[in-house]
Amino acid sequence: MSIIQSNIHRNANIGKGTVIEPFVTIQEDVILGENCWVGPYVTIMDGTRIGNNVKIFPGAVVGAPPQDLKYAGENSTLVIGNGTIVREFCTLNRGTKATMTTKIGKNCLLMAYVHVAHDCFIGDNVILANNVNLAGHIEIDDYAILGGLTAVHQFVKIGKHVMIGGGSLVMKDVPHFVKAARDPLSYEGVNSVGLKRRGFTTEQINRIHDIYRYLFIRHRNIKKALPEIALDFENTPEKDIILEFIQKSERGIMKGMRK
Repeated sequence: MSIIQSNIHRNANIGKGTVIEPFVTIQEDVILGENCWVGPYVTIMDGTRIGNNVKIFPGAVVGAPPQDLKYAGENSTLVIGNGTIVREFCTLNRGTKATMTTKIGKNCLLMAYVHVAHDCFIGDNVILANNVNLAGHIEIDDYAILGGLTAVHQFVKIGKHVMIGGGSLVMKDVPHFVKAARDPLSYEGVNSVGLKRRGFTTEQINRIHDIYRYLFIRHRNIKKALPEIALDFENTPEKDIILEFIQKSERGIMKGMRK
């Protein structure tokens, strides 16, 4: 562990092999794993729990109290998984009494100026491009990619393997496996390239395409489309998680493909 000209509380738990550059502040109730790198002028605040092999670039503020007027000083946490990269000037907030934590998974990439608000849950291998802003209580599943300057409304849920175009305003839930863009946010097809890269077969991808044709291209009412999908398609893991996501959506699903 290398510490030069930094303000590190003596009770902070810092793992072996971790390098801390000059002018870093780490508060008392912090756990920082092994073989991490913390760049200059980073601030890591109480309640932060960081895994191994994490890189945090200059100017990031990690584990700050929530920007929520209901926050009453509860001892909440921010958890960051192994191998995640936090680029310059990201701001990552702890949870509130709603869930008591904010969680960012393993092997994620948060590019410069990303904001992750309180009580967000981000899966593994997620990419948030420059200036993505997440409000509170957002859930993003594994392998999702959000383009730069995307803003996501509170309580929105984004599914696995989703690709959202840069500059999007995400007000509704985005189900698994799709591409989304335009204003208002709309279905732009299945994320076929991403699915192929992650080992999905052509047969699986075609089944996903067929399900979303029922939902988004025929312009059927979603409530009417769901029973038809349940009857017309064989049971597969892809079908099950798509239907479950839509049935559990509280904010509603984004719009279908526009002409």
